[in-house]
Amino acid sequence: MAAPITSRTETLQKFLKLDQKGMIMAEYVWVDADGGTRSKSRTLPEKDYTPEDLPVWNFDGSSTNQAPGENSDVYLRPCAVYPDPFRGSPNIIVLAECWNADGTPNKFNFRHDCVKVMDQYADDEPWFGLEQEYTLLGSDDRPYGWPAGGFPAPQGEYYCGVGTGKVVQRDIVEAHYKACLCK
Repeated sequence: MAAPITSRTETLQKFLKLDQKGMIMAEYVWVDADGGTRSKSRTLPEKDYTPEDLPVWNFDGSSTNQAPGENSDVYLRPCAVYPDPFRGSPNIIVLAECWNADGTPNKFNFRHDCVKVMDQYADDEPWFGLEQEYTLLGSDDRPYGWPAGGFPAPQGEYYCGVGTGKVVQRDIVEAHYKACLCK
């Protein structure tokens, strides 16, 4: 069994506090061909950015199954900007759409069509909701809180549960929730 991966937050803290000398880290995030997220960082002068202010960037789409090897440039067009809850202010997270070199939306750019439909029906005030579910896995690839070699009891007592034995890794869940409120 592989050794558990640990993070030394105390080591990281001194670097997070370094003076950035008027520059920021902009983390461009996009959705790949498999529905996973990818990202890469660039350095920009410090200022308040809107998506229109940010530079279009590119990446090798053949490495993410978003383009063939012979024409692999895929362009990242910024569409939303958020304060970076991980690196702290003044750094930002940039959500980006993927576009092909010929100026058409990448076939995995589902946001493009969604925006067109939402704009078309904006006066109708559509209602929809999102529920973000996720599972935290240990270094053994098993969900935290599951009994060794088995499965937990039916979700009844766990669903919206509070307290020991019902909720595991609550500190991570709370940190994630708080980070999502940064905007």
